[in-house]
Amino acid sequence: MADRVTVIGWDGSPLTAAAGAALSAATLVAGAAHHLALPEVPATAERIRLGSIDLAARRIAGHRGSAVVLADGDPGFFGVVRNLRAPEHGLEVEVVPAVSAVATAFARAGMPWEDAQIVVAHPRTLRRAVNVCRAHHKVAVLTSPGAGPAELALLLEGVHRTFVICEELGTAREQVTVVTSDKAADHVWRDPNVVIVIGGGPEQQSTGTGSWIAGRHPQGVRGWALPSEAYPGSATDPEGESGEGESPGLRAAQLARLGPRTGDLVWDIGSGSGALAVEAAGFGAAVLAVDSDPDACARTAAAARAFGVQLQVVQGRAPHVLERLPEPDVVRIGGGGVPVVTAVADRRPERIVTHASTRDEAEALGAALAENGYTVECALLQSVELDTAAWSERERSVVFLLSALRSDLAP
Repeated sequence: MADRVTVIGWDGSPLTAAAGAALSAATLVAGAAHHLALPEVPATAERIRLGSIDLAARRIAGHRGSAVVLADGDPGFFGVVRNLRAPEHGLEVEVVPAVSAVATAFARAGMPWEDAQIVVAHPRTLRRAVNVCRAHHKVAVLTSPGAGPAELALLLEGVHRTFVICEELGTAREQVTVVTSDKAADHVWRDPNVVIVIGGGPEQQSTGTGSWIAGRHPQGVRGWALPSEAYPGSATDPEGESGEGESPGLRAAQLARLGPRTGDLVWDIGSGSGALAVEAAGFGAAVLAVDSDPDACARTAAAARAFGVQLQVVQGRAPHVLERLPEPDVVRIGGGGVPVVTAVADRRPERIVTHASTRDEAEALGAALAENGYTVECALLQSVELDTAAWSERERSVVFLLSALRSDLAP
């Protein structure tokens, strides 16, 4: 392998002394076209245009001499260092970093960014990046051809966000543009670019203890499957937490089987008080809370505000309203029977949970899920709430819980 492999980050600034020394001694230099055009690249060095990192790594491994890889920004942050260090290449590298594109973008915007989520958008991961933008107030998106600002905006249809689009950072053609997400799809943006996506709620404020962790900060009430009184308006809601479909025990079991996580899109059909939608959003997932009742939609929106989470409320009756919603990863069905279960199964989410009050209803729902390519489990959940003052029974709940996993994912 090469005697020495140095990875140098480049952000448009003059090279540091360490970077200049490594580059002047290089007998092989790999990088993009604008890197290879730098005057500091030795005229006698072999040059490799970086397309496939794997191909370049094999060339470097077979080279005898000093190799340098030039990359934009910090090459250790979503950059080439991970690929070069992969076991199949066996390369040990020295790294001379520059300012990352994300740090530069936030600097150009004049914004703090320790509270930002950072995602990479490729065509294959674009939908998950968009779900993070739905769920969080501040997201930096490292884009790629076919997964840029216009594509982000198209998939965010119906969700208002502000885009700070930073094109060709560190070059003479650098440009920073601020647009609303509904306007971003109307323009052709130059690569490479970074998009800062802002909106959906107030920016996180500093506290007396200060920030201590990057990304989304833990805050608010500890725990999940919270009691009904934790949610605004649930005490006066005759169809909400008092019903079997939204008891904390059932909600806990449903969330456990759904496993919502960052990058997922959750449909909560029949959101009621908004308890499950809010708790799924608390796990970092994007959530669409669907209900035909305007009061239920208002309760869900109020619960989201109270808990400081982002979610989108959709008023409409399932299954018809589901036709215009983006593709879900996991779905909780709070009601609607076989027609809604069938419509959801047609969209092929990974997991579906629902419930029934009778065995006949459970059998019908289970059969519909199985016929549509899901492996179904059913459990009879019984819980008894006790008054600990007298250790007497206060309330009893009995419900059938159905959980379904898409058959191609089942073990």
